[in-house]
Amino acid sequence: MEVRAVAKDIPISPRKVRLVVDAVRGRKVDEALTMLRFMPQNAARDVYKVVKSAAANAENNYDIDANTLWIHRIYADDGRTLKRLWRRNMGRANRILKRSCHITVIVQDREE
Repeated sequence: MEVRAVAKDIPISPRKVRLVVDAVRGRKVDEALTMLRFMPQNAARDVYKVVKSAAANAENNYDIDANTLWIHRIYADDGRTLKRLWRRNMGRANRILKRSCHITVIVQDREE
């Protein structure tokens, strides 16, 4: 059975989150959580929370054993982008794009 968890509008660029997400894709949940705890990237903290939430959803809502869970699908999509202006000299302006992302984790039970 597939169980999912989603975190929306995380204020980190999706490109940075995808580096962390690619490292844990296809792994067991316990192994992925251990990896995420020791990663130096700031995005690892948010991915850790979503993976842990998906595992808790499976355990509490569907009575699935947490030891048999593995990450079936995980991805980081584009969220909303805040557009700001940066003042420059001579009356000009540059655009600043403050990107955000949505992190989705789908875990599945696998019999060993």
